[in-house]
Amino acid sequence: MNISVELTFSPLQDDFEGHIINFIKKLRSSGLTVLENPLSTQVYGEYDEVMNVLQVEIKEAFELMERGLMYMKMVKSDRSDYEPHF
Repeated sequence: MNISVELTFSPLQDDFEGHIINFIKKLRSSGLTVLENPLSTQVYGEYDEVMNVLQVEIKEAFELMERGLMYMKMVKSDRSDYEPHF
């Protein structure tokens, strides 16, 4: 089963930028389809593979900072090729 996950990562501390960059670089190197925009990062792939990568990378990101927030939305389908029809 394929899924699409939208993540918004918000370290709640002054030195937030490096934490976000490191997290995105780790996702990029995972082999999953990763797309970014200024507000969020989208990850696409097979459910177990995506969730295994996210479990490891979110835990590591949280361990490397004092406080942080992660918003996550999931859709049961691969929406990586979505294009608006309007």
